[in-house]
Amino acid sequence: RLYQVPYEMPDCEGASESRTLHLVGDFSAPAEFFVTLGVFSFLYTMAALVLYLRFHSLYSDNKKLPFADFCVTVCFTFFWLVAAAAWGKGLSDVKAATRPSSLIGAMSVCQGQEAVCNAGATPAMGLANISVVR
Repeated sequence: RLYQVPYEMPDCEGASESRTLHLVGDFSAPAEFFVTLGVFSFLYTMAALVLYLRFHSLYSDNKKLPFADFCVTVCFTFFWLVAAAAWGKGLSDVKAATRPSSLIGAMSVCQGQEAVCNAGATPAMGLANISVVR
């Protein structure tokens, strides 16, 4: 929800005044899908572990239970792949929306001929990139 993040832009009309701008974009859906699927996967894994260890005879005697377990596992695997791809796309969109050159280009004060605008430091995205690889 980048639109909730404000940043200050200097106003050339008054030296001490500044305007508050907001970033553009809402990329929360892919991240929420990724986290929700991770939580459900964890809960299913814990339930399956209890079933395997505590009720082993029920699991081995019933012919439909292992197949149902396999089908649920295949579904979770597919959704995990989709969620990882969605999170990767969401992260690249966040990077594009918060790129310093994009932010400077959107500031009207930096469009003048005499204006010299620079971003300062480049944001570190290493840990965010690693989250997609996992």
